[in-house]
Amino acid sequence: MTTTAPAAAKVPAALRRQRRRRNLRTLAFLSPWLIGFSVFFAYPLGATVYYSFTRYDLINPPVWVGTRNWNYVLNDYPALWQALRNTLWLVVVMVTLRVIFGLALGMLAIRLKSGAGLFRTLSYLPYLAPPVAATIGFAFLLNPGTGPVNNLLGDAGLPQPGWFTDPDWSKPALTLLALWGIGDLLVIFTASLLDVPREQYEAAELDGVGPWQKFRYVTWPAITPVVLFAVVTGVIQTMQYYTQAMVAGKVASGIIGNSGQPFEPGYPQGTTLTLPQLVYQEGFSTFNTGAACVISLILFAIAMAFTFVLLRRRSGLLDDD
Repeated sequence: MTTTAPAAAKVPAALRRQRRRRNLRTLAFLSPWLIGFSVFFAYPLGATVYYSFTRYDLINPPVWVGTRNWNYVLNDYPALWQALRNTLWLVVVMVTLRVIFGLALGMLAIRLKSGAGLFRTLSYLPYLAPPVAATIGFAFLLNPGTGPVNNLLGDAGLPQPGWFTDPDWSKPALTLLALWGIGDLLVIFTASLLDVPREQYEAAELDGVGPWQKFRYVTWPAITPVVLFAVVTGVIQTMQYYTQAMVAGKVASGIIGNSGQPFEPGYPQGTTLTLPQLVYQEGFSTFNTGAACVISLILFAIAMAFTFVLLRRRSGLLDDD
């Protein structure tokens, strides 16, 4: 009895020391992520929430004002709702068309018998173009007066839209620009399509199924995780849409490069105004940091809601039922 009791007491102590060492080792491996998460996400998010309840101009100390910024943005700031409508339009239309177009190009790339490498290279190159340069180039191509696109449409007897100068065509023009830089989705869709087992296609052909049935029952179940990834990342990126819309509006209005002229984001008639533009305008043009933080939190909440819905409904996308 006297010899077994100390031995029994030593076992839990040894297990506790071993568990403590294992936890410390795990924490050491997690520490880079924990530091990055704390510095680049948790702290900025907490600071944004705090500043949304203050009057702060980036110079003087913040002053607590309660919900005054929230009331101003939600009730007395009509540009918010216009920017929200534009942003949601871009999310629904642009992301959908990019996924469909990228998948179609990927399927074409794996079916080409010759020149597949050249096709993939030429399709990917536009994605490497800097956003500002690509937008300026597109604004030149789609210039309603002198652009080659409208000249070709006129020669063919087709309507000549105003593109970036027309409120009805400004967002479709931005969508065309996004489709032109489809190289990122082309790469991931091509890789996922090449990863589909060839044996399944051969078995489907032996069963006499057509091309649509092969895509529906063989290709689609294999690539739906990649499609879901493309949709979720596309939504998040489009919710942060800023550069292309801002540059296109400046070029179309004719004031790009002239810093002496004021520019109101959203030209023409607010149709290219997005939520990130409002964040920049309030935070760094009018130095109303509190309102900018409110808009940032609204943008964050909408992006999280989209992601949550897409991930919750992934079973409907991935299952065959």
